[in-house]
Amino acid sequence: MVDVFSGRVLVSKDGRSVDPEEALQNKVVGLYFSAGWCSPCRDFTPVLCDFYTELLEETQPPAPFEVVFISSDHSAEEMEGYMHAMHGDWLALPFHDPYKHDLKKKYNITAIPKLVIVKQTGEVITDKGRKQIRDKGLSCFRNWLEAADIFQNFST
Repeated sequence: MVDVFSGRVLVSKDGRSVDPEEALQNKVVGLYFSAGWCSPCRDFTPVLCDFYTELLEETQPPAPFEVVFISSDHSAEEMEGYMHAMHGDWLALPFHDPYKHDLKKKYNITAIPKLVIVKQTGEVITDKGRKQIRDKGLSCFRNWLEAADIFQNFST
């Protein structure tokens, strides 16, 4: 993820600045393109929240997984409200960072919500993360982990 977020800063749900190199190292990363005004997004976000919580808080060791929210909200206030109301304890690209447009173009985002699962290099494992979580639940993570070439003693 060094390549994807090099020179950028991410923010946590509580507003702290986070170094992406440190936070995303050796993890499967879900790029979550979403917005609070989007009804399908509000429908899927709690599902993603549960998935994230189960992987990180209910497995030992925690799964090597992180979500980075890329907002399509209309304002920084809307984004912040959506994060506080519905999001898990994951990271976000700051609202005013114009890089979100580059990411949407790079990952061919034409509609939201979209959960793109990527390797450390930024290479796409699947752009159907949302469907896979809905259809397979936690079991889809093992496939992502294998595809990501991250070797860790992890079991679901």
